[in-house]
Amino acid sequence: MAGNVVESVQTKAREVAKEDFDKAKVLFQDATRSGSYLYPIKGIFYFASHRSLWKPLISRLLPTIGLSVGVVASMFAFTYVPQLAILVFVNGPLAVFTTVLLILSESSTIISVLSRNFLLQDALLDTFDGTLVSRDATNIVSEGRQLKAGGDPMARLGKILKTPFSGFSPKAIVRYFMYLPLNFIPVIGTVIFVLLQGRARGTAAHERYFQLKRWSASQRSEWLKEHVGAYSGFGTVATLLEMIPFASIVFSFTNTVGAALWAADIEKKESEMSSSTAPGLREAAKKAE
Repeated sequence: MAGNVVESVQTKAREVAKEDFDKAKVLFQDATRSGSYLYPIKGIFYFASHRSLWKPLISRLLPTIGLSVGVVASMFAFTYVPQLAILVFVNGPLAVFTTVLLILSESSTIISVLSRNFLLQDALLDTFDGTLVSRDATNIVSEGRQLKAGGDPMARLGKILKTPFSGFSPKAIVRYFMYLPLNFIPVIGTVIFVLLQGRARGTAAHERYFQLKRWSASQRSEWLKEHVGAYSGFGTVATLLEMIPFASIVFSFTNTVGAALWAADIEKKESEMSSSTAPGLREAAKKAE
């Protein structure tokens, strides 16, 4: 009897594992096919080659670097040894490295919470809108702010007409600490943790874009549901970049640029599809007359 129960549990566990693996496989294929994971990298090169986009970063550089140094130094000074003592029991020698990753992840979250809410909100908003303007996506930017004539993309940004990015979601903080124990699982746990954080990070990448599109909450939810793999791919790469100590501030801006480049490409693709289908619709209308 006991043997049958154990066998039944094992069978169910294999079914669940296979189901989760299949879902992860589909997400990975979607992310790969979309090419979304490349946009954080594209953002780095685009940002580096467009000096006008540096203005928001430069204006916030010193206070944010000070915040980053203070948070990372404090986290290593006060939490490295206690967390290492716990992780060494499950990760063995690898605990030296997994503890560093864990603290960097924790520090990144704390820095993100503080900086995005108190230091970088307006600067990231300007960077996103400025990147769209530099890609000639002025029609959509004008839905959220006034645009001036002439000048470089940043100089053209006028008064904000719509509320900028929302602050760091309390749900995101709860979700972060809820998944934190995954790091106690050797190697694979940390990988899963980063992937989960990446998925959450990805869904927030186009918050400003959806706002400019005037999409309702249900429209956003439906779009994100249809493109889970793509946003997870973007978010994972963006998360890994923002986990790099002291460089996280720069990558926050380059990731914002990457998200804007992605939004501009989506707009371009939709415009091309509309242009190609419109003549066909007009022809069909003529035949119906």
